[in-house]
Amino acid sequence: MLKVGVLGAGHLGKIHLRLLNQSEKYELVGFYDPDEINAQKVAKEFGYTYFENVNILLNQVDVIDIVTPTLSHFETAKKAIEKGKHIFIEKPITNTLTEAETVIELAKKHKVKGQVGHVERFNPAFLAVKEKVENPMFIETHRLAEFNPRGTDVPVVLDLMIHDIDVILSVVPSRVKQINASGVSVISNSPDIANARIAFENGCVANLTASRISLKNMRKSRFFQKDAYISVDFLEKAVEVVKMKDAPEVPGSFDMILQNAEGEKKQIYFENPEINPNNAILDELETFADAITNNTEPVVTLEAGTEALRVALAIINAFND
Repeated sequence: MLKVGVLGAGHLGKIHLRLLNQSEKYELVGFYDPDEINAQKVAKEFGYTYFENVNILLNQVDVIDIVTPTLSHFETAKKAIEKGKHIFIEKPITNTLTEAETVIELAKKHKVKGQVGHVERFNPAFLAVKEKVENPMFIETHRLAEFNPRGTDVPVVLDLMIHDIDVILSVVPSRVKQINASGVSVISNSPDIANARIAFENGCVANLTASRISLKNMRKSRFFQKDAYISVDFLEKAVEVVKMKDAPEVPGSFDMILQNAEGEKKQIYFENPEINPNNAILDELETFADAITNNTEPVVTLEAGTEALRVALAIINAFND
């Protein structure tokens, strides 16, 4: 078992602590949080060991799980890596691209592994269709959330949209060519609603919408590709897969047939991929343990997390263009 420590005992930090404590791949050594009152409360309520000094915790673990505010990601990651510790770091990887690129270089130098917490990669609905998404040419995403003061210190792009940015970058086999975007601040000092259009060199276009002041929650992505339409509902853990193939010579009574202007006939049919329920956060943490133990590449590498941040920051910069 890998010895692990957690930095940060806020809302998400407590979830990580609980899951690491029950995991058979980790031994939870303890946690550190600069808010001593909150830390003592968490330690008393759940029985986790609270370390008053972050360096003492670092010296006792193999892996450090960074669930602190984004502004502190770089310094905590740097400190952990320089002590030779593998790092799991929540999204976004860091506050700036320079910081992210430095983390990558430090990890290479000290020969440690890193994974970024882009949890939607482990959503059971996405896992059910990931292999079916092949060279999509148009993608549409909607990630809408009811207002919650937690997280409003950063633009909605880094708070919500970055999830969809990472998923899109993982399925589009091409480099980003152009970004157009607009963002509006309604309640916060940073944009609460954003729309972005990402054009890729291979012709694929992705249209992303994110809002944190909606009346209802929604997390849907739609992928359009040659002879297929795939819809993923990340919130409801549901998928739709609609495909087309050449129509049979003699269609059946219930076959759905479409004919285009050129006279070509296509049969529409539906697939129902099996969705295997899981705990996505536990899965991302445990696959990182597997990557360390087996010396394989993590599912969401530091490089992947950096690319998602690069596109997210480009979208924010495009607000002013």
